[in-house]
Amino acid sequence: MTIGISVFGSGRIGVIHARNAAKAAGARLVSIMNPDRALAQPLADELGVPVVESAEQALSDPAVDAVIICTPTSTHVELIEQAARAGRAVMCEKPLDLAIDRVDRAMAVLEETGTPFMLSFNRRFDPGVAALRAAVEAGEVGALNMLSLTSRDPAPPPIDYVRQSGGYFADSTIHDIDLACWITGELPVEVHATGSCLVDPAIGAEGDCDTAMTTLKMPSGVLVHINNSRRAVYGFDQRIEAFGSGGMVQTANQHNDNLLRTTAEGFARQSPLKHFFLERYEASFAHALDEFVSALRERRAPSATQRDGRNALVIARACEESRTTGRVVRPQF
Repeated sequence: MTIGISVFGSGRIGVIHARNAAKAAGARLVSIMNPDRALAQPLADELGVPVVESAEQALSDPAVDAVIICTPTSTHVELIEQAARAGRAVMCEKPLDLAIDRVDRAMAVLEETGTPFMLSFNRRFDPGVAALRAAVEAGEVGALNMLSLTSRDPAPPPIDYVRQSGGYFADSTIHDIDLACWITGELPVEVHATGSCLVDPAIGAEGDCDTAMTTLKMPSGVLVHINNSRRAVYGFDQRIEAFGSGGMVQTANQHNDNLLRTTAEGFARQSPLKHFFLERYEASFAHALDEFVSALRERRAPSATQRDGRNALVIARACEESRTTGRVVRPQF
């Protein structure tokens, strides 16, 4: 069974998913949907598929079994509903939406129609991250006591992006929140977050922060620490540490190459870190698509669901409430 896929959107994430769909085992890229044909035509020409200018046109094609939604967040719910009612499986970029009530609306339609759905929390599918979770589950650290996640961007995004991002926690920290819940197997009972604007004053002027620290307390007592920054001058800093009664496991940053160089100018110098998420998590996007296709072919639920997306958004909103009030917040799921 080959899964025919239409990719909705041809921006930087759409390009990644379209190229992966064109070469994924068990899948076939059928079309790229973009109301602005000119924006999508170069990618479509590269991959040898047509551009369609509406979701209706894409969904009317019987060769399309599933869609991957890579359009702006504000369009996700309507496109999910259209695809679900057309009987097509859906993979959607995060977040499903920025408003809990709209997430619930989409979830109701997915449940009503029985539509297979996967939210693209791609970092779960990074080989190093997946190996760390497997090590924790196998008891390699004994009883887990603490989980620490570092995620720092090389530079802040444009201010226009910040304005429509939903805030730092919903835009960026949400990846770490999802990983924390996925690795520990728990949802937090307490959230405390604090933030500062230390990188770009324009971000602070929008009421947002660019430097943040978050603590989650899980029902078991496990403590999770997440630290985020919009500025890491040395590259995209991505690390996780799981610490427990029997030891510790860590993921390492990825460099442009793995050579260690020792010269008169320095000892054991390495090349710079991979610059941003497109390079650092390149493999994870391909593995996430493989999971989606495999789930459809095996007629099972994908492993990152709409419920995971809702939980992460609830926690992100609790983080924002904690930052602005200075209080510990108990998320209401």
